[in-house]
Amino acid sequence: MPTSTRTGLVVGKFWPPHRGHQLLLETAAAQVAELLVLVYANPDSAAHPAAVRADWLRALYRGDDVADGPCIGRTPLRIFALSAAGDGVPPDAADDTTQREFVRQWLARQGLTVNVVFSSEAYGPGFAQHLGVPHVAVDEARAQVPVSGTRVRANPAAAARFLHPLVAAQLGVVAPGPVPRVVFLGAESSGKSTLCAALAEACGTVWVPEYGRTLHEQKNGNLDYDDLLYIARRHAELEDEAAAQATGVLFCDTNAATTALYSYYYFHRCDPALQALAAVCGQRYAHTFVCAPTVPFEQDGWRGPEALRSFQHGAILMQLDFYRIPYTLVEGTVAERVAQVLSHLTISS
Repeated sequence: MPTSTRTGLVVGKFWPPHRGHQLLLETAAAQVAELLVLVYANPDSAAHPAAVRADWLRALYRGDDVADGPCIGRTPLRIFALSAAGDGVPPDAADDTTQREFVRQWLARQGLTVNVVFSSEAYGPGFAQHLGVPHVAVDEARAQVPVSGTRVRANPAAAARFLHPLVAAQLGVVAPGPVPRVVFLGAESSGKSTLCAALAEACGTVWVPEYGRTLHEQKNGNLDYDDLLYIARRHAELEDEAAAQATGVLFCDTNAATTALYSYYYFHRCDPALQALAAVCGQRYAHTFVCAPTVPFEQDGWRGPEALRSFQHGAILMQLDFYRIPYTLVEGTVAERVAQVLSHLTISS
């Protein structure tokens, strides 16, 4: 059957989703027209049940247009969270035949047909045979991504490098990066971008622009509630990509904590996954600087009124105090601010 018409199936606990799971899903998606993903365990996690883990997967694979739903490339993902109470999920300790038959019957009840099964487990071939479809093994030896859900649950901090930043944050950990990250916060038109660019040039390294601004412009200012978590996720990904190219230090314009503030400001609520990303900002960045809103205000058509800057500045300081994140306030001209930051980094190094 040609790839363009095949429906693939991946089944797992995803407790929690890790880079090995991502490799599995992305490899599968490249070979099918649609990918079904079943998330379940019995007993399930009390803190992060299947429904929550499924939401993490949806957030990981959300694109710029949330209306399209989660996808990998052009392959749509249909992600289902199953439970013992609602779907009759058998205990994890049940025999292979019971597990296989449960999935077969569940698919039949939903009117879903699959043409190929993908897995990284030894049970995969027998499972696929029970469903009457081919099996494709993906990194069963864990050679490409040497991690497992059991290992992550045993020590999330030690396994953090095998977790996407969004997932790691839900477990309260941050993966160490190749270079220290320095983040700049501040109200609108407080000089963050200008300062980051100047510092990157002075230090011969790279910097990460505020992705929220990028998406805000792409959507002509019409951000939705779901966009805020996506902004924080994409910004974290862009930081990771830039860190691999940075020399000595990486400068970052804005963090997930500020994105969470905007979520509350515009929508009066904040996704728990975004809250978790905000809560680990103290671990993610080696230094936090706040740009004082004392430079001339520039209204570029995307910003709020100048009077809002004072409130934004105070809210950022309150949030940093709440999370007990040390910060340094920088003021003056661009040159003066560059000197203040470089002096602080030298003293702190």
